[in-house]
Amino acid sequence: MASPITITLIFLFLLYSTEGKRTYIVRVKHSDKPESFSTHHDWYTWQLQSISTDPLSQSESESESPLLYTYTTSFHGFSASLDANEAESLLSSDSILDVFEDPVYTLHTTRTPEFLGLNSEFGVASGYSGHASNGVIIGVLDTGVWPESKSYDDYGMPEIPSKWKGECESGPDFDSKLCNKKLIGARSFSKGFQMSSGGGFSTKRESVSPRDVDGHGTHTSSTAAGSAVTNASFLGYAAGTARGMATGARVATYKVCWSSGCFGSDILAAIDRAILDGVDVLSLSLGGGSAPYYRDTIAIGSFSAMEKGVFVSCSAGNSGPTRSSVANVAPWVMTVGAGTLDRDFPAYANLGNGKRLVGVSLYSGEGMGTKPLELVYNKGNSSSSNLCLPGSLDPTTVRAKIVVCDRGVNARVEKGAVVRDAGGLGMIMANTAASGEELVADSHLLPAIAVGKKTGDLLREYIKSDSNPTAVLVFKGTVLDVRPSPVVAAFSSRGPNTVTPEILKPDVIGPGVNILAGWSDAIGPTGLDKDSRRTQFNIMSGTSMSCPHISGLAGLLKAAHPEWSPSAIKSALMTTAYNLDNTNSPLRDAADNSLSNPHAHGSGHVDPQKALSPGLVYDISTEEYVRFLCSLDYTVDHIVAIVKRPSVNCSKKFSNPGQLNYPSFSVLFGGKRVVRYTREVTNVGAANSVYTVVVGGAPSVGISVKPSKLAFRRVGEKKRYTVTFVSKKGVSLTNKAEYGSITWSNPQHQVRSPVAFSWNRF
Repeated sequence: MASPITITLIFLFLLYSTEGKRTYIVRVKHSDKPESFSTHHDWYTWQLQSISTDPLSQSESESESPLLYTYTTSFHGFSASLDANEAESLLSSDSILDVFEDPVYTLHTTRTPEFLGLNSEFGVASGYSGHASNGVIIGVLDTGVWPESKSYDDYGMPEIPSKWKGECESGPDFDSKLCNKKLIGARSFSKGFQMSSGGGFSTKRESVSPRDVDGHGTHTSSTAAGSAVTNASFLGYAAGTARGMATGARVATYKVCWSSGCFGSDILAAIDRAILDGVDVLSLSLGGGSAPYYRDTIAIGSFSAMEKGVFVSCSAGNSGPTRSSVANVAPWVMTVGAGTLDRDFPAYANLGNGKRLVGVSLYSGEGMGTKPLELVYNKGNSSSSNLCLPGSLDPTTVRAKIVVCDRGVNARVEKGAVVRDAGGLGMIMANTAASGEELVADSHLLPAIAVGKKTGDLLREYIKSDSNPTAVLVFKGTVLDVRPSPVVAAFSSRGPNTVTPEILKPDVIGPGVNILAGWSDAIGPTGLDKDSRRTQFNIMSGTSMSCPHISGLAGLLKAAHPEWSPSAIKSALMTTAYNLDNTNSPLRDAADNSLSNPHAHGSGHVDPQKALSPGLVYDISTEEYVRFLCSLDYTVDHIVAIVKRPSVNCSKKFSNPGQLNYPSFSVLFGGKRVVRYTREVTNVGAANSVYTVVVGGAPSVGISVKPSKLAFRRVGEKKRYTVTFVSKKGVSLTNKAEYGSITWSNPQHQVRSPVAFSWNRF
């Protein structure tokens, strides 16, 4: 029998190791490591032992150590499991610069190659060979990978590039032999997640391995660089050849997202590892709210990646059309919004009054037949029955009927499951003002269609005014060449940029609505536990889907122009983006069908064919990013946290953050009438090229550019120009934005930069 002292010590151990423990990220003066410690890891371990309130910490094994990760590349410091007192004690050391809680990020959840012009003629005019992308490695931070997917077939691929230093980890459900010449690496990072969940997993499927049991990671990585798979479809929809953007590129996956989110400590560790592994592109379809760059782990990690020549693409978020909702706004990352394709999945509701309502659906089961069924709306057990939340519907009211559910609050597919479980035979999901006219197709568990707000209003009025409202649902499969397209997705997050209003975000939009790509065999297409269906491909929507499109395109540009920096690749994609849809009209916004603007679509929709030969690029060096950071209201320590240097000299800081050599403009007058920016462009086109400027002005702003002509004698030559923006007298604008453009053009190239004007800080 254990002694009272032993029992007390065990109790204290359990108390201190579980009560109030959280994951903290600790930033350290890297150069302060005493010579008595051989590694930074040893030094960090000693620091934690010296402040520990745990009476047994001195005898802890490595597996029980509060130290989770040691960061060497993306960040200088470590992450650890601490209570509040221990975190505060660390700050008393001169070597500790900052301690903050582990931030949690969320996922931003066949036609696209053709839609983007990636056909057999792609790059021919520029002398680009598709085989060049065999040397490009795209790293994807997400939910892991389903390696058995045909999207990772390595048939015909040459040997793995010698620069690759990564590995394929084994796990309880993952054999390292599953990697090949296409899927060259797979790792998982879960210490931050396990700390938050008490060391356990919230679902039976989840395990510490690179295996994707969510589907999201397989979808994003196969979108970026999946091999071509013929006869692909999602339950018969979107049939054709499924392929990623850079089919010849290699894929390396880093699992950082788990059932309860993606933790900053795990993300930092993955970026750290990916840089050392040798990736060329990093793709992150995840993010959180806006935060200063020195507290944004994605911004901190991606700065190190950029400095090492790694292009970083991040999703803008799915919080649109709310203003100032854009995430991942650091200027050294590519922030990607979402647009539609020219492909749709139409479905109809034929009402009893003879009207036909147009919607969309990916329902693939048995149809409803031709017999009209009664429609019901907002009749249930609670005030939330209009939303079809779990438990809100009365089975006696909805049984054998078609239920109308308002979109919002819970997942779209969950609404259908709620209707089915209550005995309903069909569902019409109707948009509200929040989602406007945007239509996103879903693979519901029962016959169901989605309709826009205006159609939804007509439907609700019909049910209210008719004594016997009925409908029949009809599903029409896949339709191509939809016009207009692209249209900015309503869910795509919008600017202005709340962290740095002088930097326009998002940067571009790409295909992000109803995208077909690879899927995990561990989960049904809806992601619901009750969905027993299995499919090799799935159709999903979100900026999570648009981000890997741009990651793959960046890989193609990297292969075509290996000498280009990440900022040059970014500039090429931005300045060649288009702003007219396939009806030759300005891009529209799905939220309300109004004209879109740069706070929604950034520079426009990517055009990879033109991006191969942009003519001019706006290049940005690491030193210029440091000058940008110095122009913000940050302390030197804050800047050091991002740039990972012993010290920073801010004597050459920009007078305004908008002076950064960015390919777009965001002008914040803020009480001033005149704002002046200088930009520098590099000629990556032909020698002896001459460009003239064309200005698209805003009603309330005068724009002048000097000089108005740029002549380049040689390739690689740089030229500077200055733009003066003058707010016209008498203009009274409150929380309003206006837009213009600056385009340098010659017969071969149009190098276009959007301009957004604001008079007040948002």
